[in-house]
Amino acid sequence: MNSIQDYKHSVVERFLKYVVIDTQSDPHSKTSPSTEKQRTLGKLLVEELLQMGITDVSQDSYGYIYATIESNTKKTVPIICFCSHMDTSPDCSGTNVKPIIHSKYNGENIILPDDTNQVIRMVDHPDLKTQIGNDIITASGTTLLGADNKAGIAEIMDAAYYLINHPEVKHGDIRILFTPDEEIGRGVDHVDLSRLGADYAYTVDGESLGTIENETFSADGATINIVGVSTHPGFAKGKMESALKIAAEIISYLPSDTLCPESTEGKDGFIHPVGISGSVENAQIELILRDFDNQALENHRRILKAIIDEVFEKFPNSRYELIFHEQYRNMKSILDNCPKLVEIGIKAMERAGLTPKLQSIRGGTDGSRLSFMGLPCPNIFAGEHAFHSKQEWVSVQDMRKAVETIVNIAVIWEEES
Repeated sequence: MNSIQDYKHSVVERFLKYVVIDTQSDPHSKTSPSTEKQRTLGKLLVEELLQMGITDVSQDSYGYIYATIESNTKKTVPIICFCSHMDTSPDCSGTNVKPIIHSKYNGENIILPDDTNQVIRMVDHPDLKTQIGNDIITASGTTLLGADNKAGIAEIMDAAYYLINHPEVKHGDIRILFTPDEEIGRGVDHVDLSRLGADYAYTVDGESLGTIENETFSADGATINIVGVSTHPGFAKGKMESALKIAAEIISYLPSDTLCPESTEGKDGFIHPVGISGSVENAQIELILRDFDNQALENHRRILKAIIDEVFEKFPNSRYELIFHEQYRNMKSILDNCPKLVEIGIKAMERAGLTPKLQSIRGGTDGSRLSFMGLPCPNIFAGEHAFHSKQEWVSVQDMRKAVETIVNIAVIWEEES
């Protein structure tokens, strides 16, 4: 589409405005959204959508934003949703983000000024090899950037602005959905799919230029509650069974050369402890279990239980409770039944001059759960890299290509209807 290739994008200006708003989510909060500051960005997005001329836009009591770009074609076209999340990860501070544009990247190390120990090196970030001459946006070294997923939000907003201002570009009804709390696994807990009214969706939350993802991990959480035997340490011989030491021993028994994040890649799954707390009498371990294959995930459960049972043979007077809870499942089983959804995503990238790459996510997205809720939803690139870290970065040129891809998706659905 020559018209969008010549378009003066607003994606960078929007992105720079969004990332300075702290939207970090909180896994310990019981509210939805988990942090009120997510609503601050939400209110700004509502205002901007209204200013574009979109009248069907609202933010609900849970912080979700819904908007509609109305159809401008006589054809009957499936209703397509584009979705991104507003929150940033609890793993790294999102307060006082200072975005920096590094113009015409030349391949040298990028030293972040507010903490010169934070150095973005090509050897650590191989995707930088494709960015020579491009403009790279980073934070200043003391916070994450927030490209995950404010790049996706800015791209959807810029695509919406383009479509509103180019009525000659034909498309069906397009829904926009911005969610809170994706980073803490609650991104679609309160989504109103009847309010959304979409047939298909695309999350814009992927990494490298030209990638489209139709497969995620299947994910479980596990909690081990340990009850040990506490007594006065001065008289503990033969009596004390410390719950903390039992917990430490369980963790030490977990595989270290396989089935752990440090040693796996590709389609390999893992068992990963993410938290430990407690005292001599009571302790708790939180873990996550991941695999692309559901049967393999079930086997990870059995491996974990076998490890716990082996450890507890040494502690006959202590006991434990092991609780598993399903988090999300591999969306490929759903998307394989909707091949056109991915096919159009690939065509949209090709039309933007990209070489598409269909791949799997070693993680999950809102699209994982949306797919199983009845809204099939692959993930397309937003250009974000090194997310959840102080070295997070995104390319200006990649963001513009994401905008073009979003517009192309809308156009191709109309053309093929």
